[in-house]
Amino acid sequence: MNEVVTNTEHDLSQKLLIIFDWDGTLMDSIGLIVKAMHVAAEAHGFSTTDEAVKSIIGLSLMRGIELLYPQASAEQHLAIQQSYADYYIHASTLPNQPHSEFFEGIEAMFKQLLAQGKKLAVATGKKRAGLDRVMDYANSRHYFVSSRCANESGSKPSPQMLLDILQETGYAVADAVFIGDSIHDIQMANALGMTSIAVNYGAASAQVLAAEHPTYQVSTPSQLIELLTAG
Repeated sequence: MNEVVTNTEHDLSQKLLIIFDWDGTLMDSIGLIVKAMHVAAEAHGFSTTDEAVKSIIGLSLMRGIELLYPQASAEQHLAIQQSYADYYIHASTLPNQPHSEFFEGIEAMFKQLLAQGKKLAVATGKKRAGLDRVMDYANSRHYFVSSRCANESGSKPSPQMLLDILQETGYAVADAVFIGDSIHDIQMANALGMTSIAVNYGAASAQVLAAEHPTYQVSTPSQLIELLTAG
């Protein structure tokens, strides 16, 4: 899908609070996530496919591991989680490895949205320690007025993260838009009737995302930037 799918009932120029997913939406980290999961699983005698790993991105890490390896014990789930975290942190500093960087133009978009008087927030399946680490790595913490993580508000598609952000910032559902790259993101927004933007360049395909009926759908970071900053 190469065109922006729009809905005239949801005017983005009127949205005051822009809430983003992190991995695959703002940051080009899908390759690192997939690699880390393969390394972690294989260390404990399990295997999976790239597509299966992508399908659980957006969930809390433990929930994703439970879905990927239902045959594993609780102790093995914990061991895979620890191996994943160890590899992810270590690989982030290595050359010739998939890394986590903002997609092109994203940081400039933050600045433009702030100049327009918008408030920015993050709702992510990461744990707080992981989000804090990548925010510090990208020197981006100052862009956001609020953030919620899976270990604070529960895993997507529960809308609790969005509810917490709305309560903290004082905005209503109608004032906000949520942007994400997974079906869990769009399901979370839909649970509240919140305007949503699905991005096709992250974890899930355009067809899979379209089936969740996002309000808008874009194929590239540049389309997202144009959509959010227009007007």
